[in-house]
Amino acid sequence: MASNAPVGKPTDMSAPHMPKVAGIDSTVPHSPHTTAPLSGVPAAATPADAALPPGALIQDRLAGWVSDLTTLHELTERLIRTSSLDEALPEVLGAGAALVGARRGMAVLEPADGLGPATTIGLGLAHAELGTIETVPRGATSYGRLLDGLPDPADPARVPDPIAIPDVRTEEGLDPRHREVAARLGYAASYALPLATEEAGRLGAAVWLYDEPAEPSERQRHLIGLYGRFATEHLARLLQVERAHAQVSTVAEELLPSRLPRVPGVQLAARHRTGPRGGGDWYDALPLPEGALGLAVGSVSGTGPSALAAMGRLRASLRAYAVMEGEDPVAVLSDLELLLRLTEPARSATALFAYAEPAQRRIVLAGAGHAPPLVIGEHRTEFVETSLSAPLGMLSCWEAPSVELSPAPGETVLLYTDGLLRRTGDAMDRAFARLHAAAASVPKADRGDPGAIADHVLRTLLPEGLGRGAADDEEDMVLLAARFE
Repeated sequence: MASNAPVGKPTDMSAPHMPKVAGIDSTVPHSPHTTAPLSGVPAAATPADAALPPGALIQDRLAGWVSDLTTLHELTERLIRTSSLDEALPEVLGAGAALVGARRGMAVLEPADGLGPATTIGLGLAHAELGTIETVPRGATSYGRLLDGLPDPADPARVPDPIAIPDVRTEEGLDPRHREVAARLGYAASYALPLATEEAGRLGAAVWLYDEPAEPSERQRHLIGLYGRFATEHLARLLQVERAHAQVSTVAEELLPSRLPRVPGVQLAARHRTGPRGGGDWYDALPLPEGALGLAVGSVSGTGPSALAAMGRLRASLRAYAVMEGEDPVAVLSDLELLLRLTEPARSATALFAYAEPAQRRIVLAGAGHAPPLVIGEHRTEFVETSLSAPLGMLSCWEAPSVELSPAPGETVLLYTDGLLRRTGDAMDRAFARLHAAAASVPKADRGDPGAIADHVLRTLLPEGLGRGAADDEEDMVLLAARFE
């Protein structure tokens, strides 16, 4: 789809996150057929080159190969340091823009298996501009033709060639809407690359936009092709990891209560976040006879599917023990410890179980190696004094005294796991102090809603609020709030 139309010199690139890599000249080539080489890389032999001694010509070509290899090495090193699709896709766009000499671009992630995730991001393009491009019929765009043409029924393993549109104004057969959008956004040419390999299949496509008519040189095409294949394989690995994380999160959520019970005299709210490797933090709230309520939080050692399975078994067992002898939290945890020691001797767990009588605003609780609850009220914000005790499975026989407390009307009891504290990235004493300060700063208007209290604590305590903490986002986290009326 080459064009002989004259081309001009583009404006300076000012797109965000543009890689600055040795060996790359990120300006648009002067001509579709006689483009400027990458910085530090000699162009193909010219008549003047032919007059050079053979040794000098070989040295020039070797220097060009070394420059190309250095460039690819630096760009792939940058890419391999990314650990998520959100980080990798902008890096691919920026590196590709430098390789092909464009200023703007967009990447469409659309795996062929349809399992997702699917997204579109831009380089030097605002969200509204991406939306404008998407108003062009999909089949009339170069990236749409790549995506819709994969896989090829005749040859499913074949990866289609990139699509170059050197001049949007003169390109034959181009959709009028495509020309209209190009004129509105101020781009005159494009180069689209499939993000696909025979091994990974189709993941998506990337397209770079030129301010003036142009297309990459043969050397630039070769380099972006090599980089694109590496990038696709890297994106495929990240895609598998993110899908695995999503599956772990789904399993973890399914093992936890689908909804919290409604018990007169108390309001409940829970917040739970699963780390990417899947840990064993859990919570529970179950109605008990005579209007009582059982509240529990805990954490199983380890990560991954085995920890999730152990968490599910432990939670189910605790529910059974709570129904049988919930008014005695020490007995409940003793039974749980015996079960853990007999069935999973190599695993330990922390747990806290509270037997609550909302009508009397009375709570009896016991903890096994677990962080103390926090009481939040109009006149106090304080941790509940509990005796020190070992986690379940650590001693030959576990036992610790129970603690009784009486929340005042309108007070909220906050149960949580150590993952909440570890996500702050601070030492434990500092993390406890920050948790206390976050709870004490709950606005008066939010104190009547346990969900609002939990959200405020998370926003205040963690740099990312309801998302992940800055220091350690590998940790599971549970927050269970019970407000007594």
